[in-house]
Amino acid sequence: MRIFVTAFMCLGSLWASDWIPHEIDKTGRSNSVLAADYDGDGKMEIISSTAGEVWLRHGEGHQDKHRVAKLINKQHRESCMHSCLMDVDNDGDLDFVGSSKEVFWLECPDQPLTQEWKLRTISNELKGTHCLIAYDVDKDGKEELVANSFVNGGKYPESICWLEPGQNKESAWSIYSLADKDAPGGTHYFACADLNGDGLTDLVTGAKGKPFKNGDYFAAWYSGKDPKMPWRKQMISDNQLHATNIIPAHVDGDEHMDLIATRGHGKGVLWFKGPDWKASEIDTSMIEPHSLDVADIDGDGDTHLATCGLGSKVVAWYENDGNGNFTKHVVATDQESYDLRLVDVDNDGDLDIINAGRATGNVVWYENRLKK
Repeated sequence: MRIFVTAFMCLGSLWASDWIPHEIDKTGRSNSVLAADYDGDGKMEIISSTAGEVWLRHGEGHQDKHRVAKLINKQHRESCMHSCLMDVDNDGDLDFVGSSKEVFWLECPDQPLTQEWKLRTISNELKGTHCLIAYDVDKDGKEELVANSFVNGGKYPESICWLEPGQNKESAWSIYSLADKDAPGGTHYFACADLNGDGLTDLVTGAKGKPFKNGDYFAAWYSGKDPKMPWRKQMISDNQLHATNIIPAHVDGDEHMDLIATRGHGKGVLWFKGPDWKASEIDTSMIEPHSLDVADIDGDGDTHLATCGLGSKVVAWYENDGNGNFTKHVVATDQESYDLRLVDVDNDGDLDIINAGRATGNVVWYENRLKK
């Protein structure tokens, strides 16, 4: 029996047994979590920053841990605001990129599970960096870094920039503003895809507003042939109170790209149908769904989503019927989140949830048992 989004709350907990929680860290606040297979065993190691240190957890049940780096200087918080993995030095392995009071990277060594990772500054000119993503912006076959600078001050006020590594590890990075003083309101998270079918990769973001001015919107920036020039901005939807996350995805099976979004400092999950970006609410009751990821969670070929309410402390995934109708399934309760990702942690062919718990002071991965 299917209970659609308008009547899901009473039955959501019945699905919790389909997800097995594994708490792998409970030492303090963690805002961001990542996973990659560094030892080649086919299973993912989980990386997060807590209490001024970056940790890589591995082994059976992720009970073994290795301190990747200690964030010791005044430019670093106790936990990175956000992070991503990127092969910065083009040596074939994934380095760690973090945003704190500066943007920095940690070089993956030859023995990543036992050796210290060297810390290098990328930029301290970006102020208020909340989100980091890595992708090939200029189509040169190498990834670049995208980061925001949402403070109204400094060299790149209220901007979104992409950053290109220098010729060697010690060289300065080149910085180009794709949204040049044109991304006000506390931009939060971004994602990238070809939104209009022109073969170029575009970017979408949400801006949370309060206490920042001119926020509460979802917007897109369209890349031109020269990505070093400012990109064309389109407002997807304004009057979106406390908007944070937005991810391109094919929701309803047509040829157009759609967008799935959350108001992570407010209330609600929604999606926008492309190409005209008509909004449809998925869940108006989810309080502060600060984290978001989208993928085929149950293996049926449709695009689903997972989120966790920072305020409601509910981890949930939403099952899409392929036409944009979503059913909510509760994964866990009494669990906060600042960031989560859908990753096949245990190499069993399905996507699990890894979650950075922030105020609940933990990192958890939820084992997907939907098809077992």
